Amino acid sequence: MEEIQSQSDNYRSSSSSASSPASRVPSSNFFYLRKPGSLRQPISFEDSPEWEDTDIEVRVDEGGDSINAATTPGSPSLSKLNSGSLPSPPLPEASVVARKIAGASVVWKDLTVTIKGKRKYSDKVVKSSNGYALPGTMTVIMGPAKSGKSTLLRAIAGRLPHCARMYGEVFVNGAKSEMPYGSYGFVERETTLIGSLTVREYLYYSALLQLPGFFCQRKGVVEDAIHAMSLSDYANKLIGGHCYMKGLPSGERRRVSIARELVMRPHILFIDEPLYHLDSVSALLMMVTLKKLASTGCTLIFTIYQSSTEVFGLFDRICLLSNGNTLFFGETLACLQHFANAGFPCPIMQSPSDHFLRAINTDFDRIIAMCKNWQDDHGDFSSVNMDTAVAIRTLEATYKSSADAATVEAMIQRLTEKEGPLLKSKGMAGNATRVAVLTWRSLLIMSREWKYYWLRLILCMILTLCIGTIFSGLGHSLSSVVTRVAAIFVFVSFTSLLSIAGVPALKKEIKLLCVSSVNLAMEYMPGEESNLHSGALVFLLGQLLSSIPFLFLISISSSLVFYFLVGLRDEFSLLMYFVLNFFMCLLVNEGLMLVVVSVWQDVYWSILTLISIHVVMMLSAGYFRIRNALPGPVWTYPISYIAFHTYSIQGLLENEYLATSFAVGQVRTISGFQALRSAYDISPSSNSKWENLLVLFLMAVGYRLILFVLLYFRVKKNTFMHKLFQCDKDTNNPR
Repeated sequence: MEEIQSQSDNYRSSSSSASSPASRVPSSNFFYLRKPGSLRQPISFEDSPEWEDTDIEVRVDEGGDSINAATTPGSPSLSKLNSGSLPSPPLPEASVVARKIAGASVVWKDLTVTIKGKRKYSDKVVKSSNGYALPGTMTVIMGPAKSGKSTLLRAIAGRLPHCARMYGEVFVNGAKSEMPYGSYGFVERETTLIGSLTVREYLYYSALLQLPGFFCQRKGVVEDAIHAMSLSDYANKLIGGHCYMKGLPSGERRRVSIARELVMRPHILFIDEPLYHLDSVSALLMMVTLKKLASTGCTLIFTIYQSSTEVFGLFDRICLLSNGNTLFFGETLACLQHFANAGFPCPIMQSPSDHFLRAINTDFDRIIAMCKNWQDDHGDFSSVNMDTAVAIRTLEATYKSSADAATVEAMIQRLTEKEGPLLKSKGMAGNATRVAVLTWRSLLIMSREWKYYWLRLILCMILTLCIGTIFSGLGHSLSSVVTRVAAIFVFVSFTSLLSIAGVPALKKEIKLLCVSSVNLAMEYMPGEESNLHSGALVFLLGQLLSSIPFLFLISISSSLVFYFLVGLRDEFSLLMYFVLNFFMCLLVNEGLMLVVVSVWQDVYWSILTLISIHVVMMLSAGYFRIRNALPGPVWTYPISYIAFHTYSIQGLLENEYLATSFAVGQVRTISGFQALRSAYDISPSSNSKWENLLVLFLMAVGYRLILFVLLYFRVKKNTFMHKLFQCDKDTNNPR
């Protein structure tokens, strides 16, 4: 303590910006000034909500589309929730939100989080943290990098990975209970958005996938979320973000990700770094928007690394962390007084958050050491000359012995001595609804992703025109049989090979499935296995139903062009079989691509693998050498029998040549089967073409069953890896 006191006295004598805590009070035009005489006041007990006074009643309307909060008018406790806190800039008059949200009080008591190291749970990321968050307020967890901000946020929300252990207690409305699905929202620092949809469409489909009820009931919830996050000017604009599609600015994209959670109308909203990658203007707009959201009654808890003076003035309470230790919890302006009492008054021209982080960030010790020579020549590099470790111990010791810490403990006791209303789950959308929504959403995405879908259709048409014109005018003589076999082989093989252009779109769809399923499993842990199971099945059915119209469009357009240019038999039934056979071929090829993409999760390796598979299938399809003459152990079994080119080409040739005959001379005739024997191996049975079509159908089903198994384990693995990665990140780089 003598060392701490001596260095603290040295700091006070060397500080050129202030001589007393009172001189640190900013001028009247400063953003975070509050009433005169209230600087030294501790946190008031009137911040605590009285359940008997407020009588908060949480009710879910039929259909689950809204939550109404009934409070007794003129409640003295709720009217004083922000008493003594920093006044924020006045919100615009037009920003009043009519629909209120029934918030919930959150208390964490003696919260300690340890992360499993190589052998045991030894690394304490958060150490005995105490705090609370009240309805209608914004509570920020602030600290430098590796201070445990995100770990504390996840611990409060109940989203810690399996490799972490939590000690202590978390109370919601005074009760020890897990927050049910839909009662809270958690916004990750980085989220995946669908650039082909507008903001309103993206939120609408998110509401349909998350909430039960009818389609029409979700519109009001979406409009409320758009209005709450001030996205009305961007509601009908595409989210974008692709290299060929200009997207929304980063601030608006961040607000869209928050609005996605608001469609659930949560009582509590957790946000990890809401100002991540935002400039100063976007950051201020984001925080004013969140302040407006908090005014509706929602409880906001979020992490932040650094903020400007204006943003700092919007916070109600601050939890300051350093190396997992709580250096302060209380009102924002009281934090300024706390630093002044500890001997670190904030300079008059410096942002409070900059000053806080400067005093407790150990990285500044390295900077000062590097700049020591420069300091000797040009004066002090910083007004804080004390060693950072000593400064942290000073602040921690000052806070533990302060009236603010005692008041926080008393407030926690008061908030937990009586239970309030329990939060209820809003339920989930049914699987049938989710399949319908995913199908329609995929169709909409396909109609707008011209680079991956319409360009693929155009390339197929161009390739078909090239093949058709090259093999046009063949006639129906015996000499044209071999050439017509070549034309059908080239048509089936090359159009299937060209379908690989759709790999990037399929990869993006699988990525969206994995991200949404991981988030669902993290938010609704009681049914994690069933959620992963239904998520993979819902995606599989939705993707299949949405791809059928597009693949049928390719098959019918390409088949008509090829059929009439090459001059195949002019019969409607034969033409319909040709279209159906080629459609099944594309459906099988789509399933094969989905399987490969789900295995690799990389565009380059997926395309390389698919090209190799198609080349091998072409070699064993029976055109370059008749299948019966192929080496049995390698090519006939099993490669030739898993090549869908083989069954498609065989069915198309049987459709064309069975029940036909060719004249040889003036007396003798041979059947179409005999004419094909030297060029291709087909069956003489009249039903063989339908058997080949059935094999293609079974292959399409089989590939999707394999896809279902891969997706299930892929999502399950991603959920585990997400938790493991979060665990490793908290171990090596806790935030």
